[in-house]
Amino acid sequence: MKELEKTYDHSKVEQKIYQKWLDSGYFNPDMLPNAKDREPFTIALPPPNVTGVLHMGHAFEDTIQDVIIRYQRMRGRRALWLPGTDHAAIATQAKFEKELYKKEKKSRHDFSREEFFRMIQKFALSNQQGILSQLHKLGLSMDWSRLAFTLDKQREKAVRTAFKKMYEAGLIYRGKRMVNWDPKAQTTVSDDEIEYVEQKDLFYHFKYGPFDIATVRPETKFGDKYVVMHPKDKRYKKYKHGQKIELEWINGPITATIIKDEAADMEFGSGAMTITPAHSAIDFEIAQRHGLDIDRVIDDRGVLLPIAGEFAGIHIKKARLEIVEKLRKKGLVTKIEENYVHNVATNMRGGGIIEPQIKLQWFIDVNKKFTLKNSKISGIPAGEKTTLKDVMRKTVESGQIKIMPERFEKIYFHWIDNLRDWCISRQIVYGHRIPVWYRGDEIHCDINSPKGEGWLQDTDTLDTWFSSGLWTFSTLGWPDETADLKTYHPTSVMIPGYEILFFWVARMILMSGFLLGDIPFRQVVLHGMVRDKLGRKFSKSLDNGVDPLDMTAKYGTDALRMALIFGSGPGNDVAFDEQRVKGMKHFANKLWNISRYVMTNTENAPVGAGFSRPQYDDGRASAAPTTDADKNILDKLDSVIKSVTNNLENYRLHEAAQEIYQFTWHEFADVYIEASKNQLKDEKLFEQTLYTLHFTLLTILKFLHPFMPFVTEEIWSKLGQKDLLLIVEWPK
Repeated sequence: MKELEKTYDHSKVEQKIYQKWLDSGYFNPDMLPNAKDREPFTIALPPPNVTGVLHMGHAFEDTIQDVIIRYQRMRGRRALWLPGTDHAAIATQAKFEKELYKKEKKSRHDFSREEFFRMIQKFALSNQQGILSQLHKLGLSMDWSRLAFTLDKQREKAVRTAFKKMYEAGLIYRGKRMVNWDPKAQTTVSDDEIEYVEQKDLFYHFKYGPFDIATVRPETKFGDKYVVMHPKDKRYKKYKHGQKIELEWINGPITATIIKDEAADMEFGSGAMTITPAHSAIDFEIAQRHGLDIDRVIDDRGVLLPIAGEFAGIHIKKARLEIVEKLRKKGLVTKIEENYVHNVATNMRGGGIIEPQIKLQWFIDVNKKFTLKNSKISGIPAGEKTTLKDVMRKTVESGQIKIMPERFEKIYFHWIDNLRDWCISRQIVYGHRIPVWYRGDEIHCDINSPKGEGWLQDTDTLDTWFSSGLWTFSTLGWPDETADLKTYHPTSVMIPGYEILFFWVARMILMSGFLLGDIPFRQVVLHGMVRDKLGRKFSKSLDNGVDPLDMTAKYGTDALRMALIFGSGPGNDVAFDEQRVKGMKHFANKLWNISRYVMTNTENAPVGAGFSRPQYDDGRASAAPTTDADKNILDKLDSVIKSVTNNLENYRLHEAAQEIYQFTWHEFADVYIEASKNQLKDEKLFEQTLYTLHFTLLTILKFLHPFMPFVTEEIWSKLGQKDLLLIVEWPK
């Protein structure tokens, strides 16, 4: 037993302890003692994007996972935590392009595709190294020997294999559909990557023949030659479906056609609306139902096309006021509402305003039936026809996958019910290039490029979520039939933020269901966002961001980890407060002082390092507690062990942390240690008191270790324990 220094200095301990863990090899579950006899328990890290550095949200998410994996390891399980990073295609390319222009005044167009890709990849891998360093500093017990990157060679093989299998099954197709187009980034964006930003605009009312129509976007109205109204709208009873009306419009007289369709909202405005089928998803659907013309008005850059007449070649932002002025001169402007508040769709990855466009893109068909040859999915027997929607629904509906908190299941089902085909192609350089080649009318889809001359590969890349959708099994070696895949899949639990339930969780279920006929994980435990102490999002505009490594340097990693867990609950946002971190620094010091007291008093005592729990004097053991203080602390310790274990098994980490804190500080330090000072003066009580002190401290170190691994491991080693606390058996 070694003497503890007077004060705990985290800066002298953390790097040393982490290196000791690395040297042990125990982060790799196959290296654990008696590994083959252990039940597997697997977590796949939600891979952070290689766009920059980790933020407090990452620290929170990663701490939750580390608490769970450390607990499961101590429970005797073959605990694997798979690490990795995400290439985050659009976000990474956008950030690189911004920095490239800032430094060199150059754009992607100044380089060949291959050269530009290599430049971004170098940028991404440099960021990855910084992220990995940060993960180490947070004390995370990941198996670094299994590190993965969504754009490395193994993942490329997995992506191409998945694409080919889905293409051959008819689930991937190429077609012209309405998509979300970002004119700024010059690429499509998925529905789930749309961020709606509240914006004030002018709301224009125009005379369109005998009708009043309203819009915030007069620049789209050149293609409007249909007036849509609800069939039951009594105001327009006299108008018949298909009826023609002559009227004056922006560039002169036009013939408009009456369309009766239930998509028209009788409660909004006049109840009549014109449609722009080429630039609105709803309008496009109406046009398809009735076989209407679809005239494109705006090009990919946000510039008006020849259909706009004198306004052709002008950007829509500039043209808007000029168009309104022309309509005003014609006497067609009836009213202009100021400060009209509405939500504008933007690309959350780049900030560009979304322009709906009809474009030739690659899609995954979520409604097409296919046969699962091998199925472990509840409610879908092998050989039965099903759809990807069914797979996503039944795995959760049956309870085969449990989403926690349960309230998010309703949100999940609502999303599935309204799910459209998934647009998976992107018009950027960085990412997995679509494995399809063309030669004249020939199309070739395969893992490798076709032999022969004249083949040209599709220039589009895949949506980032396609590759990350394979994450739980591509990280274990799929498409190869590896020992890892057989042992560690399905993974045990996935712990993402609630904001990516649809981005990622649903798509992992989709991919695993089709490609493996199995679930990717058994449980999903959603966590909330980390906000500032006022409940606001961390943002550059508010200048309220906090670097987690600044906190660890100032207060220690244990303090930050405990503070984040302490104030959280499954699915709830966390209000970050530096004062709480400071408080947990005090708690680490308290634990250190408790340990110093116990070690000082037991230094020369005949107490072995591995003695068992003292028992009551009822014939079960000779070293029986005799005082009320001994009995009370051991009774409470038993109760805390059971309660903490139950809470950890059910992912109520915050409750477990609060119980440990309360017991350690108030029950053990404030009550029992004070009582022990008098008991140690009594020869009859001396030995038993030492046993109780020592045993209770060892137990505290065990159940506190997942939360505060550094300080507990350091104290444990100073107590002369043979094994690392990292792999010591969980208290019973």
